[in-house]
Amino acid sequence: MNSPCNLKGDDQAGGRNFDHPCYSEKAHHYFARMHLAVAPGCNIQCNYCNRKYNCANESRPGVVVDRLTPEQALKKVAWVAEEMPELSVIGIAGPGDALASPERSFKTLFEIKEKFPDLRLCLSTNGLALPKYVKEVAKLGVEHVTVTVNTLKPQTAQVIYAWVKYKGKKSNSLEAMTHFLLKQREGIAALVNLGVMVKVNSLLMPGVNDQELPGLAQKLKSMGVFMHNIMPLIAQPEHGTVFGLEGRPEPTEQELSDMRNACGDLKQMAHCQQCRADAVGKLGEDRFQEFTLNQLPGHQPDLALGQQKRATWRKRVAHQLGQELPSLEEGILVACMSESMGLVNQHFGHAKDFYLYRVQNGQASLLGVKSLPAAYCTGDVSCGDKETLMQRILKTLEGVQALVCLRLGLPVQKQLIEAGILPVTDQPMMPLEQAALQAAMKVEQQQPVSLERA
Repeated sequence: MNSPCNLKGDDQAGGRNFDHPCYSEKAHHYFARMHLAVAPGCNIQCNYCNRKYNCANESRPGVVVDRLTPEQALKKVAWVAEEMPELSVIGIAGPGDALASPERSFKTLFEIKEKFPDLRLCLSTNGLALPKYVKEVAKLGVEHVTVTVNTLKPQTAQVIYAWVKYKGKKSNSLEAMTHFLLKQREGIAALVNLGVMVKVNSLLMPGVNDQELPGLAQKLKSMGVFMHNIMPLIAQPEHGTVFGLEGRPEPTEQELSDMRNACGDLKQMAHCQQCRADAVGKLGEDRFQEFTLNQLPGHQPDLALGQQKRATWRKRVAHQLGQELPSLEEGILVACMSESMGLVNQHFGHAKDFYLYRVQNGQASLLGVKSLPAAYCTGDVSCGDKETLMQRILKTLEGVQALVCLRLGLPVQKQLIEAGILPVTDQPMMPLEQAALQAAMKVEQQQPVSLERA
């Protein structure tokens, strides 16, 4: 299946990657990212990974100076956001797995979304828990997710990973690895169908997975992954990893270049710096040592001033590139309903969640999810007569111009139309992003509404 996403312009000002330094090679010259080390634990153990804390001497994933609480993370963001106008992205990339510590990660992202609405949210994960938390990721409006996928073969996974959590235990069995790889694919598919931009990281490990990566890249492309980041294995003995102590060879620059060329049918990232889990600043200009907890300022940073500085910086970059600055407010708002896997497969009366998309310049961006305390229809007796709940639904949908669902009753259709919301029920089993795009086209074309009985 080809990706439903319309990705034209994603490296241009109108796209979601205008100011994301990891997803756009151009953006990394102008914009900075910040990783928050709020996820200390992990649900798998990679043989190439050894997490280190209170470490300022190594530049590789899994290494941090400070492990942060969500409260500390918020203070640090306020500090950096005031000092660094080029800051555009806040991500959680460890030192463990963002979704192995979901409460800490989601609390942090929620607070940042509330206090710094102009900053993009991003997270990295190994994908094991991804299907379980896709809905929460969408609710937060996370636009970019990186998933580390090193193989499609369980036998190879047994070499790469010492263990994964399976049925409540640590296991290196073939069954456990098969389960892990399946969850990775399920999670990626759900993200793509929701319109989240997905980047996949893969380590090139000579003699382990080097023969598999071209086939992996083809699979990822068919799933709708936006970008593939093939990184060299880091296996120095002093890092204390299993592969390092075993003397596993690291790939040469030529081997890395050749592999990226062999996987070139899928967009390749070549500017990755294999960042620390507490990285701050532009790629290749890491300033994490300037922003440690023991240097936190005593004063309360001026949030409004910081946002003004960032807005000015974005305008300067757009002007320098001869592009229009992406608007955060314009576009058509579309609400979609889904029971599972980001597909249009839910009746209006059964839904408690509205997936909100902004459609702009031929692209649909997931803004987040708004939830109701109860579904509109709870049975034959009560279905359709909950006027108080319907009023709450219309309040929740304020500003929305189209609503996409599997089916809805005639009384509800009338109320939606009266509220200026176009009901769309002709897109069954369509990925939500694609459905939002088509619904927005109907709004633009001002197509007449035909009332249909459920």
